[in-house]
Amino acid sequence: MPPAPRDLADLPYAPFLRHSAGPTAPGQVYDGARVSDTTVEDVDAGGCRFIESALSTVTFSGGSLRGTRFSEVWMRAVRLVGTGLAETDWVDAEFVSSSLAGIEMFSARLRRVTLHGCKLNSVNLRMAALTEVQFVDCVLQDVDLGGAELTEVAFPGSRLDRVRLAGARLTDVDLTGASSLEIADGIDGITALRGAAITYGQLMELASLFALAAGVKIRD
Repeated sequence: MPPAPRDLADLPYAPFLRHSAGPTAPGQVYDGARVSDTTVEDVDAGGCRFIESALSTVTFSGGSLRGTRFSEVWMRAVRLVGTGLAETDWVDAEFVSSSLAGIEMFSARLRRVTLHGCKLNSVNLRMAALTEVQFVDCVLQDVDLGGAELTEVAFPGSRLDRVRLAGARLTDVDLTGASSLEIADGIDGITALRGAAITYGQLMELASLFALAAGVKIRD
């Protein structure tokens, strides 16, 4: 059973949060920061650190946070549009009702991260490492996981549309709870499903691709 999304008041560090305008320059440290109701445009703030912080109703438009580390960070109603998040680190982070669109997130590392009711559109997670990550009731459209390493990742209630998996390595990945599963890169994506669990219904939907991967010709 996936965990329920938390509210701000549920965070153990909520009483200690202090208001912050958000990242403005590279290499800054935000410990116990509370960022809310703001838009951050074209910021160049790579290599920052967010520790026990909360962001709500924040929009990041463009710019770069490349190499930033997020540890015990909670995000609700956060929009990330075209923001560079390559090589970022996420540990014990939670996204709630947030959206990521047109994001370069390649070579990112996510560990013990949960996303609730989020939408990911055209997110580049190539060569990323996802460990103990849960996508709960999310929509993943045109998400590229090519060459990524997924370990103990689950998708309960989530829709996967045109997801790319070619070259990915899956270990204990649970796709059985996904409401839809559409692989965009054909045989290469199907081959990458080794190490994942799917339902019989999902197998039937993907049967033609499995047959192609096995070299089987289907004739009526």
